[in-house]
Amino acid sequence: MRHKRVRAKVLGTSERPRVSVFKSNRHVFAQIIDDVSGKTIVSSKVDSKAKGRKVEVAAKIGEMLAEKAKEVGIKEAIFDRGGFKYHGRVKALADGIRKGGLKI
Repeated sequence: MRHKRVRAKVLGTSERPRVSVFKSNRHVFAQIIDDVSGKTIVSSKVDSKAKGRKVEVAAKIGEMLAEKAKEVGIKEAIFDRGGFKYHGRVKALADGIRKGGLKI
């Protein structure tokens, strides 16, 4: 229900796509989506062999996603936390995206 409530308010366009976050107990996945065309532009994840705490790994994923977005030509996006609370790994991911140079 939380995810539906967030998605009702957040819409990504080709000029400002949506950064979607999914986290499980082991992994964090992020992707940049254009909702108008219904296509994933860029995605990022780290395999389970990544060293470090979960929060540190999430920050690395954010930086990797921002680098890939720059290569494609995306400068700003809308952050979709996917119904998860904005703390811990979700916040670290967002901070990593900002550190990588993407405006959210």
